[in-house]
Amino acid sequence: MNKSLVRFLKYSSVGVSTFLFDLFLLYLFIDYLNIYYVYATAVAFAVAVSINYVLSRRFVFKGTLRSVHEGYGIFLLIALAGLGAVTGLMVVFVEVLHMHYFPSRVIIAGMVGMWNYLMNLYVNFKVAGK
Repeated sequence: MNKSLVRFLKYSSVGVSTFLFDLFLLYLFIDYLNIYYVYATAVAFAVAVSINYVLSRRFVFKGTLRSVHEGYGIFLLIALAGLGAVTGLMVVFVEVLHMHYFPSRVIIAGMVGMWNYLMNLYVNFKVAGK
């Protein structure tokens, strides 16, 4: 099987797993702890993306020459841009379009997830074509 396809499938598996955890935290924070949905989205995203980094570095982007600290720093910068997009789009979907937070977050994940993958593949881990 093509290495790029295998890498993408591994990334998707890690991404879906950590996203499901993100959704669980989001639900817990909003429905049980009554945290405002924008704050809950940011915290759930931050926790899930940190777990995603550890798993991605170990199982998806093998062969990177970046140190763990440098890679995590760049990963966080990419994630912060993603977080801005996620929280901004959540406001649009929930406040403007009057959608429930849960399906909004699922739709947004697909949009932002692909961008995160490409940025990490080409910019952070630099393993495209390896």
